[in-house]
Amino acid sequence: MSDTPNAPSAAAAANTNTNAKGNSPRLAAYFVTGTDTEVGKTLCTAALLRVARLQGLRTVGMKPIASGCEATPEGLRNEDALAHLAEATPPLPAYAAVNPYAFAPAIAPHIAGAEAGVTVDFRLIAERWAELTAERDFALLEGAGGWQVPVDSSRFFPDLAVHLRLPVLLVVGLRLGCINHALLTAEAIAARGLRLAGWVGNRIDPAFSRLDDNLAALHRHLPAPCLGVVPPLPEPTLGARVAAAAGFLQLPASAPSAP
Repeated sequence: MSDTPNAPSAAAAANTNTNAKGNSPRLAAYFVTGTDTEVGKTLCTAALLRVARLQGLRTVGMKPIASGCEATPEGLRNEDALAHLAEATPPLPAYAAVNPYAFAPAIAPHIAGAEAGVTVDFRLIAERWAELTAERDFALLEGAGGWQVPVDSSRFFPDLAVHLRLPVLLVVGLRLGCINHALLTAEAIAARGLRLAGWVGNRIDPAFSRLDDNLAALHRHLPAPCLGVVPPLPEPTLGARVAAAAGFLQLPASAPSAP
């Protein structure tokens, strides 16, 4: 069932933003992961795209593999992928470009794919990614769940990040245990030869005690700059929360400036 392509060297993976031919020389592209599932990866991904878009950059996001999709007259649609699609500038004509692998059950992607009899092809994702980012300045590809999430019986989402040679942005769910989760994730990213380019704190537990002390430890120990801390947001819709979260975030230093 495996179709794992040849992986690039660790040095190439750590020092390159994209391996797609024909990309804009301005392109800054990143893989977005989290310390766990439900820590706000999609919120922060879409909000960073919003920040870039408001700065005049050409943006695009991709959610290549998504479960928990809703059946619509147009086919399966995923809320995360739709949030990325809403922040694409210029707009994209087709949903499938952003989410080529969509599964209905809200279960782990590797189980959903196996039940559907679908083999995820990294080459197809790479081709779609190259097409999406060809004329863009800032691009984000969102994984699923936490870092070490299976794609199938033999491959994991970090294998996709290595294949695409993308540096990583980490969303840290700010709750009890977040320091351990963040540092273990950072170590795992480095072990794959990938560069942690930045992290975002997301206050998923409004009652989290000693927030400032925990943030200080994360600033001290994570080997990358903090791109912002998103507070609890009362807005009722994801789109409204994305707009609000954008006000608390900044782009990585390696992102291009507006033309």
